[in-house]
Amino acid sequence: MADTAGTRHERVHLRVDARGKCKLERAAACEKTTVSRFMPRNAVTAAERVIEARERHVLPATDQDAFHDARLNPSAPNAALRRAARRYRERIGG
Repeated sequence: MADTAGTRHERVHLRVDARGKCKLERAAACEKTTVSRFMPRNAVTAAERVIEARERHVLPATDQDAFHDARLNPSAPNAALRRAARRYRERIGG
């Protein structure tokens, strides 16, 4: 099924218990829309929130300062890091 803008819509089947269905119907009614229109809009918004929470990490202010300082003033590579870089170059042939 396609809308007038040419965007293809995919079908998703959903099973909920009677109580859940009732809540969805009430919520849709509150927004003066149908469950079929209410669900995609709100499900995608909820999915975005979940993804954002998993992919984004906010550091406390003290850790932000330490991270920022380490980026601006990196310490010299130690022996273990130099060995790892050498092994990496040997493996990739560079």
